[in-house]
Amino acid sequence: MKNFVVKTIANSAALAVAIWLVHDITLTGNSTPRKVITLIVVALVFGLVNFLVKPIVKLLTLPLFILTLGLITLVVNALMLLLTSWLADKLDLSFHVEGFWTAVVGALIISIVSWAMHMVLPDKD
Repeated sequence: MKNFVVKTIANSAALAVAIWLVHDITLTGNSTPRKVITLIVVALVFGLVNFLVKPIVKLLTLPLFILTLGLITLVVNALMLLLTSWLADKLDLSFHVEGFWTAVVGALIISIVSWAMHMVLPDKD
């Protein structure tokens, strides 16, 4: 349970940094508490997408991982971010990513911040 909370906090922080740095990744809301709750729910959706969909996509694109020496990971992460944006829209959450290249930049930022957060936060159950 503790590991789940740590990963959700790391995803929330990474998404917040991406929203702050990238103009076309938006989180709208009336108040700060509403934005924080929305950010946490989006982080949960993002974690669920990464847990359920990403392994399947990575397996299906395994030859591309080998061919590009892993650089296709940036594209896969961008697609997971776009899928999260689409799901957030379907769930009526005010999170949106505008376009593929925005998703690539956002996914790169999220990967770096998540890595840093996992280095700082405890990861034991």
